[in-house]
Amino acid sequence: MILILKTIFLYFFIVIVYRIMGKKEVGQLGIMDLIVSILIAELAALALEDVNASLWISIIPITTLLVIQVLLSIVSLKSTKVRRFIDGTPKVIIKNGKLMFKEMTKLRYSLDDLISQLREQGIKSIDEVNFAVLENNGKLSIFEQGSDYPLPLILDGVIDTYVLHEIRKDEAWLMTLLKKRKIPLSDVFYAFYTKEKTFIIKKSEL
Repeated sequence: MILILKTIFLYFFIVIVYRIMGKKEVGQLGIMDLIVSILIAELAALALEDVNASLWISIIPITTLLVIQVLLSIVSLKSTKVRRFIDGTPKVIIKNGKLMFKEMTKLRYSLDDLISQLREQGIKSIDEVNFAVLENNGKLSIFEQGSDYPLPLILDGVIDTYVLHEIRKDEAWLMTLLKKRKIPLSDVFYAFYTKEKTFIIKKSEL
């Protein structure tokens, strides 16, 4: 009976923990999320392995993980460097129909992996792909020939220098563009680059 009560309590406790951390599907879990999920499962097992063990042996470390995860989430929202360190950055695997072999080598992402993921999305040949981006969760985002891949330049007032490098631009170019349109960086909710044009969504317009 004690074991059943412990299991019920831990079930609802862990549900609350995941609610606080935010909703994510299993396929959307980043590396840090996956690590935390594994640790929570192991820590919950500690209180269930021994009927006489106190629930605090699981509650305290799980709560500690929750606090760390929430704090990192808050910091990563405000800092691009921290966010990239925790989650990594999406990588372009195919660009303008050409394979980026150097990037694939760095990621230890094989041609077999690429072809397998292309098949899963109904793509028969690499020639059909204009852009392919390997997301932080390992999912491959594909933009077929004839479609344009929108590259995010600014997200919530934070400039993405990686994307600027991809389009061979710099921050000075972007700031000059904002100055011409009389838009302060702090007012930019989302800015993206596609078809050699920059589109901006302002916070003041939302």
